[in-house]
Amino acid sequence: MLTREELEAQEAERLARYAVRSRDSRGRVYPEPEHPYRTAFQRDRDRIIHTTAFRRLEYKTQVFVNYEGDYYRTRLTHTIETAQIGRTMARALGCNEDLTEAVSLAHDLGHTPFGHSGELALHEIMEGHGGFNHNHQSVRIVEALEQRYQDFPGLNLTWETREGIVKHTTEYDVSQAEGYEPHKRATLEGQLVNAADEIAYTTHDLDDGLRSGLITVSDLRELCLWQEALQELDISERSFDEMSQHRVIRHLINREVTDVVQHVDSGLQAFGIRSVEDVRNAPHNLVGFSAELERMNRELKDFLLQRLYRHHRVMRMQTKAKRLLQQLFEAYFVEPRQLPEEIQEKISEGQRERVICDYIAGMTDRFAIQEYDKLFDPATRG
Repeated sequence: MLTREELEAQEAERLARYAVRSRDSRGRVYPEPEHPYRTAFQRDRDRIIHTTAFRRLEYKTQVFVNYEGDYYRTRLTHTIETAQIGRTMARALGCNEDLTEAVSLAHDLGHTPFGHSGELALHEIMEGHGGFNHNHQSVRIVEALEQRYQDFPGLNLTWETREGIVKHTTEYDVSQAEGYEPHKRATLEGQLVNAADEIAYTTHDLDDGLRSGLITVSDLRELCLWQEALQELDISERSFDEMSQHRVIRHLINREVTDVVQHVDSGLQAFGIRSVEDVRNAPHNLVGFSAELERMNRELKDFLLQRLYRHHRVMRMQTKAKRLLQQLFEAYFVEPRQLPEEIQEKISEGQRERVICDYIAGMTDRFAIQEYDKLFDPATRG
């Protein structure tokens, strides 16, 4: 049996100098005894997996609402794919896999029902009351909203995991890192989650778009990344079938992961990065794509925005979802006694708007729809 001390010693020997070692963590807000055979970041990962918020991701929208089909990705499957890609890159670069995995698994905990349309709805509702940002909500969940321990609120995660969550940044996720050294970069492990998230959603959204029929193979002819994959795999458009699709998606993931790993490795050497502080004090994030793949990936993301995310079927659902959440909020705000008793008690203790926002943000798609029916359909039992 390996003790925690032995695992920490293995980290010290195996990890690169710029990687975060669990024994060097800045620790937790509330001091706790260390575990006998798990490192600090392993404990963070395990605590995240056992949260209510993590389980609810199974029924939260990625692009397609849950009832549209069992095959399509949900927030949970997206999170798992992000963690898998993140761990692969972390291992290849000598980074701390456990920290990367912990941040990956928590990066979407704060997402609302119905994806980004739900987030936009709550942000508009909360204008003048602090707004809504799912990164900040993820931190609120792990710091306060999850009540699983007698001795402290939240999960009492390490500083490094919480920093990775709050500094998560992609094209659709803007970091607001007050309280977490906003003038400094995230750890390399945290930055890898940004890239893993983008690789996961671009490739699996493309896969789901093809599966749904909203995107066809002929639509993709002008994309350099797609044509490159077909050529390298010797797949013709005329013979394209389900197996071809699996092969292409695998190829795209591997292509992007390999590019990030090689580009980051070159950058670390070029900038002389030798420590965690070198990473934090770098003038820009060190994780990203090469210029060539950045251009091709930009082309793919623009295509997905126009042909999938703004497809009329997707837009109709997003509009309905936004309207649904707005009406739920208004109904609860006007008459809080429609809320569960434990939520009413929180309102008596704090700001009504934020408590209702937290409650709605935690809903799954199907629970939000059920609540809407209970509140507005006289034929539905409350």
